[in-house]
Amino acid sequence: MRTIATLEELKSLAGQEVACSDWITVTQEQVDRFADATGDHQWIHVDPERAARELPYGGTVAHGFLTLALLPRILSESISLGPDVRMLLNYGLNRVRFPAPLPVGRRVRGIIRLEATEDVPGGVQLDWLITVECEGSDKPVCVAQFLVRRY
Repeated sequence: MRTIATLEELKSLAGQEVACSDWITVTQEQVDRFADATGDHQWIHVDPERAARELPYGGTVAHGFLTLALLPRILSESISLGPDVRMLLNYGLNRVRFPAPLPVGRRVRGIIRLEATEDVPGGVQLDWLITVECEGSDKPVCVAQFLVRRY
C-alpha cells in the first residue's frame, strides 16, 4: 500500500505511475453473484461446462462490468490518500475498453497512473488511468479512465 500523505504530494504525482495493486483472483462464485445482481446470465459467464466446450478460454469469462467494478477495490487496496480525507466519491468514467477477455479463475492486478488533478469546490478531482492486467495474458482485460473526487 502506498501512502500519499498530503494533497500537495498527491498533485505532484500527476502524469506518473503511482502504484500496482496486489493480485486478485476472479472466481466463478463472484461471476455468478454479479450475474444475479445485473440480470446478465449469458452462458459465457455462468455455464462452465458449455463454456469449456465452446469457448477458446477453457471455461467461462467474467463480465466486463465485473472487471470494471473491481476498480474501487484496486485503488483502495493500493493507495492511501492520507488522514485528512473526509470522503472519496466515484465521479465517473471518461473512457473504458475491454481489450481481452478475463477467464474465470485467473488473477488480475491494476497498474495505477494519476493522469491529472483538478481543483473542485471543497476538494480535488483525480483522473486515474487504470490498466487491469490478467496474469498470463499479453493484453489488458480493462483500461479505464476513472474519475474520483477527494474531499
